[in-house]
Amino acid sequence: MTDVSLDSSGPIDYLVVEFPADAANFTGEMAEALLSLVDGGLIRVIDVLILFKDDNGEIDAMELSDVDDLGPLQELEAELAELLAEEDVAHLAAGMEPGSTAGVLIWENLWAAPFASAARRSGGQLIANGRIPIQAVIASIEADTNTIDERA
Repeated sequence: MTDVSLDSSGPIDYLVVEFPADAANFTGEMAEALLSLVDGGLIRVIDVLILFKDDNGEIDAMELSDVDDLGPLQELEAELAELLAEEDVAHLAAGMEPGSTAGVLIWENLWAAPFASAARRSGGQLIANGRIPIQAVIASIEADTNTIDERA
């Protein structure tokens, strides 16, 4: 990201996706979806980290550059910034269950960059942002549906 002007940058987000030991099914589908977002100009991947938490709660972290066979993700690896410090890793891994693996993805929202730049040029500054987890949206819709069904 060093060749990108911070004035023209979009919002930066991250997510951590946990894979319990007995449920991980890495087929390459996630890599294809991620590359589709990159190729479509919607995001720029800034960093990818793989976290492991053993059964004793010990944490190990691996950068994408440490993976032997990256497959289609090889094209992303050369451009990653490796932003996360040791304390960041500990914070991100705190919610992981022992015996699990997690992927950490940090990306720039290129689709939002023109709006973000215009807001900054207009004197605006971000004072809050957030995400609504899809599980919460589903629960809300189900609750509304149940309420409607009960009234009928």
